[in-house]
Amino acid sequence: MSDNRLSVFKTYKLYVGGKFPRSESGRVYEVTDSKGRWLANAPQSSRKDARDAVVAARKAFGGWSGATAYNRGQVLYRVAEMLEGRREQFVREVAEAEGLSKSKAAAVVDAAVDRWVWYAGWTDKVAQVVGGANPVAGPFFNLSTPEPTGVVTVLAPQESSFLGLVSVVAPVIATGNTVVVVASAKSPLPALSLGEVLATSDLPGGVVNVLSGRTAEIAAPLAAHQDVNGIDLTGADAALAKELEIAAADNLKRVSRPPVSRHHPEKEAQGAAHQQAVEGDGDGVDWTADPGTHRLTAFLETKTVWHPTGALGASGSSY
Repeated sequence: MSDNRLSVFKTYKLYVGGKFPRSESGRVYEVTDSKGRWLANAPQSSRKDARDAVVAARKAFGGWSGATAYNRGQVLYRVAEMLEGRREQFVREVAEAEGLSKSKAAAVVDAAVDRWVWYAGWTDKVAQVVGGANPVAGPFFNLSTPEPTGVVTVLAPQESSFLGLVSVVAPVIATGNTVVVVASAKSPLPALSLGEVLATSDLPGGVVNVLSGRTAEIAAPLAAHQDVNGIDLTGADAALAKELEIAAADNLKRVSRPPVSRHHPEKEAQGAAHQQAVEGDGDGVDWTADPGTHRLTAFLETKTVWHPTGALGASGSSY
């Protein structure tokens, strides 16, 4: 191999509608590692990019939400397989983004893949947990079933570039929603690489759309967008979260708020145990902890169906 050969630097791109467009504005910004060394140029998304991502997510919603829960689980498991195959790339990117040693970054990536599989397993179980048959006084079957909310904007954690990202994206799509995710502004590379994994898995284009750039600039039009049904404010600071929450109220979006500690700093002083529980990293969340099911149910609507069974006879049976 010639000593004069020039390295081919990777050009990161957005992931929208199953494709890899550059930002329509043509803007990029420098991404550096934890020590300030240049890593790559990332696309700086504009309002137009955000609107395009919503269109792609809406277009994909019908097919994804209409797929069987079992099929969604199979597709998500396929994504985990692809993540495992590119493990070394993610270890390097997480180590550079978060300033971790290779062994610690490997543990983070393994945890992220495990979490993705964990949420894949929930696709055909969450309906049994939050739905069911309700006892009613009348000749009816009364059934409650969870249904996806629709298009959800997710502001990814700013500090946990991969495990945190997976923890907020996987549960939303596992329940049939489609997502426009705004990657960590400081460390967007693992999120942009996740888009490459999704493109080569069985996930339909548009189910997940990844934008990078300034969080506040991208989130503002998404929070006010009339075709976005929900927003997860995990990656917003307290001031931005309040601003976006007000904008989201315009069309009654479902809102998942950031950790309580960032909205109410005074509560951080309530005890050392609480402090330790919420300060896993700079996002105010311990992403390595048991995720629970609250993110699975955050963007579900409950649909109740009344089905007549006929008049009750003297025996109390309608048959």
